[in-house]
Amino acid sequence: MRLLKYMIGGAVAGATAAYFLGYDYLFSGISKTYLKGKSGAYIDDGGLFPSNPIATEEPILWIEDPEYNKKELPEHLVENLKLSRTAAFVVIRNGKILHEQYWDGYNQLSQTNSFSMAKAITVMLLGKALEEGIIKNIEDKLSTFYSEFNEKVFGNNVSLKNLAQMESGLDWDENYNNPFLPNAKAYYGKSLVKAVFSRKFKEEPGTRFEYQSGSTQLLGFALKKALHKPLASYLSEKFWIPLGMEQNAKWSTDDYGMEKTYCCIHSNARDFAKLGQLFLDNGKVGDKQLLNSDFIEQMRTPTEKSENIYGMGLWINNDNPIKHYYFLGLQGQYIIMVPEYNMVIVRTGSYANSPKNDRGRPDQVKFLVNETAALFQ
Repeated sequence: MRLLKYMIGGAVAGATAAYFLGYDYLFSGISKTYLKGKSGAYIDDGGLFPSNPIATEEPILWIEDPEYNKKELPEHLVENLKLSRTAAFVVIRNGKILHEQYWDGYNQLSQTNSFSMAKAITVMLLGKALEEGIIKNIEDKLSTFYSEFNEKVFGNNVSLKNLAQMESGLDWDENYNNPFLPNAKAYYGKSLVKAVFSRKFKEEPGTRFEYQSGSTQLLGFALKKALHKPLASYLSEKFWIPLGMEQNAKWSTDDYGMEKTYCCIHSNARDFAKLGQLFLDNGKVGDKQLLNSDFIEQMRTPTEKSENIYGMGLWINNDNPIKHYYFLGLQGQYIIMVPEYNMVIVRTGSYANSPKNDRGRPDQVKFLVNETAALFQ
């Protein structure tokens, strides 16, 4: 009985300490992962968080290529996809769906977590807000939207462009495994303001490329302040509806309705592919320009500070003989654009240990580009 009292007392003391030290989000993380048999975030966790809807109105199904699903994938490609726990693999060629395949119970309607592919979508929203004059200039300072950043060292000089290009100088450790670092607090915590606004800046903006979820979240806050509406609603109005997405989607939020702009749009592979096609078509759908082509070019132009691997929200590989650029999310969420072949490749799934031997670029992306191009050229 005494031992039980000590155990209960210790648990209460631990919980109290966690609360006062700002680690109370750990309990949410434990309940959403370990107590569900998971070791971390996963592609089907959308129902565990509050979210804002991304509505579509008149779904437009992909036109099937005459060769749709007529060619079997080679054994070594299937093996790679299966070993990496792929949920969906979709190939679009010349604006038509050429191949789609699903594993482990997933199908055309399965909605999975975009993870950091949402970073590129957030930058797309920035481009649209600039185009519409809602935001005046990409060089506008974050402190224009939130004056408290004037009080931070280096904080008064951070531009929206710095945030989009991952050159903000934010003090943020992009670690997905340590529960005491800011990514976990942003993902499982109740308040994104508490998770992100508390961070300092460690260097002058524009000095160095450093991939950080916190930078995109700050960009999302600036967008929300400028738009005066949920980002999910703006995404629906400007892209989801005009693209004729097949399904409504959702965007995970904190407890106060702020979208997690660094991640967490839950949609299906066929609709993700439409975002890729928009880039191949330089921002046009039919005769309608949804996103300024100059801004799209800026997104997919690699920066010098990133050593030519990152633009604004997009990863870029111009070193490979078959050049490509792509949306990239944790555990191997990819929307890959291959201009030379007028091709979009989408892969979703749970690749827990995806090797990144090419300056932070996943080995699997280049493999999928080369193999798919060779198969469907």
